[in-house]
Amino acid sequence: MAARIEHLVTSGTFALDGGVWDVDNNVWIVGDDEEAVVVDAAHDAQAILAALGGRTLRAIVCTHAHNDHIDAAPELAEATGAPVLLHPDDLPLWKLTHPDRTPDGELADGQTLTVAGTELTVLHTPGHAPGAVCLYAAELGTVFTGDTLFAGGPGATGRSFSHFPTILDSIRERLLTLPPETVVRTGHGDSTTVGAEAPQLDEWVRRGH
Repeated sequence: MAARIEHLVTSGTFALDGGVWDVDNNVWIVGDDEEAVVVDAAHDAQAILAALGGRTLRAIVCTHAHNDHIDAAPELAEATGAPVLLHPDDLPLWKLTHPDRTPDGELADGQTLTVAGTELTVLHTPGHAPGAVCLYAAELGTVFTGDTLFAGGPGATGRSFSHFPTILDSIRERLLTLPPETVVRTGHGDSTTVGAEAPQLDEWVRRGH
């Protein structure tokens, strides 16, 4: 059976630089009836476990280490035995949330993860966070962008560990070069496509989004 994409929304808080905000996060599950990968274990490990329904969890992939994307990762890992994978450049952010628990493995640009016969290619896309990554599934015509690219523009870069020119370079060089019909599945809010976002690049630069 071919891999499919499932979508779960969980709610909690995002905390950084002394501020706390209520947020809804997208959790993505990629797999088939036997095995799956979770992209961003946000807020509610029990809800994610219920959505998995007893399937073998191969990996918990963190698009970046802001607390709202990783807060449920250790509990989910303990319940399933799946490794938590993170780009090493985001370890300083990870330690703000989980100082006594390190990720189980590293993500690297160009690395491929395979689940249900489908390859997910890791794209290092710093800017929102130093170790931010996206996962491109060519066979599924989709890219999981975390908080790097949303419907309507780049992720926020106004807080610690972020940089606006860097996120623009990441989007321009790593994401807008994908086929225009590629579905962009984001860390928060609605999905979009590469083709819908590409024409807005100059406007983002002008606004200093």
